[in-house]
Amino acid sequence: MHSPAGCPATTSSRAIRPSFVPMAQRGSRGREQRLPSSSSSAPDAELASILRAEAAVSGVSRKATAAVSQQQQSTRLWPRAVLEALDSAVASCHWESALEIFELMRKQRWYEPRTRTYARLLMMLGKCRQPGPAAALFRVMLSEERLAPTVDVYTALVGAYGYSGMLDEALATVELMKGAADCKPDEYTFSILINCCCKSRRFDLIPPVLDEMSYLGIGCNVVIHNAIIDGYGKAGMLAEMGTALCNMLEDGDNVPDIYTMNSIIWAYGNRGRVDDMEKWYSEFQLMGVEPDSRTFNIMIKSYGKANMHEKMMMVLKYMKRRFFSPTAATFNIIIECFGRAGDIEKMEYYFRLMKIQGIKPNPITYCSLVNGYSKAGILDKVPAIIRQTENTDVVLDTPFFNCVINAYAKSGDIKIMEEMLQLMKEKKCKPGKVIYTTMIQAYIAHGMDEAAKLLEIEVDSFGNRLL
Repeated sequence: MHSPAGCPATTSSRAIRPSFVPMAQRGSRGREQRLPSSSSSAPDAELASILRAEAAVSGVSRKATAAVSQQQQSTRLWPRAVLEALDSAVASCHWESALEIFELMRKQRWYEPRTRTYARLLMMLGKCRQPGPAAALFRVMLSEERLAPTVDVYTALVGAYGYSGMLDEALATVELMKGAADCKPDEYTFSILINCCCKSRRFDLIPPVLDEMSYLGIGCNVVIHNAIIDGYGKAGMLAEMGTALCNMLEDGDNVPDIYTMNSIIWAYGNRGRVDDMEKWYSEFQLMGVEPDSRTFNIMIKSYGKANMHEKMMMVLKYMKRRFFSPTAATFNIIIECFGRAGDIEKMEYYFRLMKIQGIKPNPITYCSLVNGYSKAGILDKVPAIIRQTENTDVVLDTPFFNCVINAYAKSGDIKIMEEMLQLMKEKKCKPGKVIYTTMIQAYIAHGMDEAAKLLEIEVDSFGNRLL
């Protein structure tokens, strides 16, 4: 078996269709929505009911904020509207809005406390790295709701602490679970804990955790093996990663899967060890593990970082022959690679091809374009990129403005840099440490000490002293 950049292996692969997540509703200009006509009033009544429901759902978050600020929370809000608004906030990881809506929900007459709701909120807070609000929510569940925690609640709390690097608190929560009735930690709890240890690079904690699992009679499943392998790979500890893979194979109960494969080839490719990456690609195919779109994206990026553009294009052709549709991530990687190499012509070609194939550019795409133009010293094309985003439903985010402001700061275009900061604020993006640090350094480099001091004062007024 060979790498797709060499002689393609004769294995079959299923086509992976790219999934798209709608970001914001498009404008209705140029489109006309027709409603079925009817002489009876029933369709009109049904339509009116639907419109009222949608309006109620979309307005709950706003009502929650207003009600909390005015201390006039309604106790008779429509259950469906509140629950759907909460689901939307949780799914979007808008943790502040979710907690406001939940607080409003607790005041409703129809509200019944459920541990499942608390588990979902705690999981969301873990993803958002908010251990403080998670601990406060857990205390509310215990003291005010008088609910007994379940395994899911405790596990979510372990994640809330662990993903924020508070491993001592996460381990203490596991100890609480062991002493609680019907709340013994399970495989999922330990998989979360080990994953948190890996992300925090606390590999010294993994052997004791594995010993504890063995003592409790809990086996090491494929998810835990993959978490350990991926953790070592991300940390660049390739020897330890190889040992972890051997342990997985010797275990006998767990077979490497696509996640194992992607972690291994990413680790070698990211370190520039392309030969080892290709070797393990072939090894996993011999084990019966078939590549997916992410596998090829990893290989394309690895070849791009190694300036092996011919092999990068060979992987893209191999994907086409095997009916793998390039995703937005695929094009983003290619655009970023050519931009970094200063090949603006090819960078723009693949950007056009991306749109021709119906793949929607996202903020990462535009970041790569801005970085490419900045490296090539042709910042006059950046305004056109910003205008393009105005005509789409792409929501520009903080990393995009980081790229733009950094590009103008490097070129010494201080006025445009300041205009980009203002545009960022108009787009409701909160400037962070990176942006303010970049601007202050640009001011200092151009002898604008007074402007730098004023910006520092503005930052300090928000309680975020940076320099």
